[in-house]
Amino acid sequence: MNLSYVLNSVSLILRYFSLIILIPCICACVLKEYTAAVPFAGACVISFGLGYLFKNRNQKEEDINNLNKTEAFAIVLLTWGLICLIGVLPFIYFGLKPIDALFESVSGITATGATILSDFSQYPLTMFFWRSFSQWLGGMGIIVLFAAILPKFSIAGRQMVFAELPGSKESKLTPRIRQSAAALWSIYFFLTLLEFVILIYLGMNVFDAVCTAFSTMSGGGFSPQQNSIMAYGEYKFVWTVAVFMFIAGVNFALQYKVYVKRKILSLLRDEEFKVYLLIVLLFTTLITVTLVTHHIYDIKNAVREAFFQVMTIITTSGFASVDYAQWNLRAKLFLFLLMFTGASIGSASGGLKILRLVMIFKYMKRQISKIHHPNGVYPIKINKVIINEDIVKQMISFVFFYYAIFVITAVILVLIEQNVLTGVSAAIATIGNIGPGFGAVIGPMGSYADLNIFSKIIAIMNMFIGRLELIPFLALLHPDFWSLKKTKNLQKNK
Repeated sequence: MNLSYVLNSVSLILRYFSLIILIPCICACVLKEYTAAVPFAGACVISFGLGYLFKNRNQKEEDINNLNKTEAFAIVLLTWGLICLIGVLPFIYFGLKPIDALFESVSGITATGATILSDFSQYPLTMFFWRSFSQWLGGMGIIVLFAAILPKFSIAGRQMVFAELPGSKESKLTPRIRQSAAALWSIYFFLTLLEFVILIYLGMNVFDAVCTAFSTMSGGGFSPQQNSIMAYGEYKFVWTVAVFMFIAGVNFALQYKVYVKRKILSLLRDEEFKVYLLIVLLFTTLITVTLVTHHIYDIKNAVREAFFQVMTIITTSGFASVDYAQWNLRAKLFLFLLMFTGASIGSASGGLKILRLVMIFKYMKRQISKIHHPNGVYPIKINKVIINEDIVKQMISFVFFYYAIFVITAVILVLIEQNVLTGVSAAIATIGNIGPGFGAVIGPMGSYADLNIFSKIIAIMNMFIGRLELIPFLALLHPDFWSLKKTKNLQKNK
């Protein structure tokens, strides 16, 4: 691994990120919370300073186009790690303890939505803007953002984007990664703006509409209200947010084909979308029937609340329109099962992703067929395209490691917290970037504030690993990742 390439790339990202982090300063001035601008100004200076420190002045910035996969993984890990640390400063300034500040920062940047806050009234509005805005930045991907806006990443950006978003290689929109990244961000921005306008039209105040739109399209779920969407008390907001959560769970590359290229039938032909839609309809129906038969709601209210909660779990958004922890066991079991799916690859959703589950199902079906016909050839196809066997193996490995990390961290959390429900749901809620879990402690109306400090550290690790979808993390375990190469002098004239 060429450390100089890695540091130069991170340097470039941090210097531009220092400009982005000034946006909360503008928000503070608009809201007349002038003192709230101080930590963001400080974070801006730190981000720029680190970027300046990492820059290798003896190497041309164009040389980063020689990146290999290992270096791309290192850039993604270092960039996300440093930005999460930079995001800690505002939370410490607003009174959070260091470990709680790190928890809130990582939860925001990774678009998880698990919160450490228990009393929203003691914090300025600017902090809630930053929570939602950080989710919006992380939802589509920080590397994807800079691949879209920085010409210097026109070539190297390809390796970096695929390192940040495993599985996106098959969803590229154009031959050039910069154009693809810009297309994804344009759809992402347009949908966020559309939700904001609709929420304003329906009567939500401007600040809450901005934060809600940021947190919905990112699949994050941070709300400026302590009781989330339930605090607004109006069904029109529940339905609007639920619909946009559904949209956020659809592959943005697929949406680009529908909105821009007018290929509307692409939705109906896409296997992952069809399974996604089927799961949503199935679990909404099952939960609706459960809620009605147990006399929790009438049919109208049951459909609305079932659909909203299904969307918030499957898209890993973390919003809540009711305290579903109070529902009966069967309804909660259905929601718990959804925690192991996630929505589409290439969406704002976290979790395992439906395409991987489809792939595993087809692999199992092929193995069963081979029992009866050992010499038969059964290629695995997605959307009528034969999938390379190496990709199939990667998918299987991913699912194995995902569940292995879940089981290990769940056992540790159960032992620490001495509560099975809290430990298991916290493990899947954090590695799946879902946010709230189950139970009175970390349920939809609770927070992670009362967890043991070691539980919080494990949750932070899970959120980080889950958002980067394991691959960069697993790359750390290979000796080649730590093998440093000396920088070659690529200048012609010495």
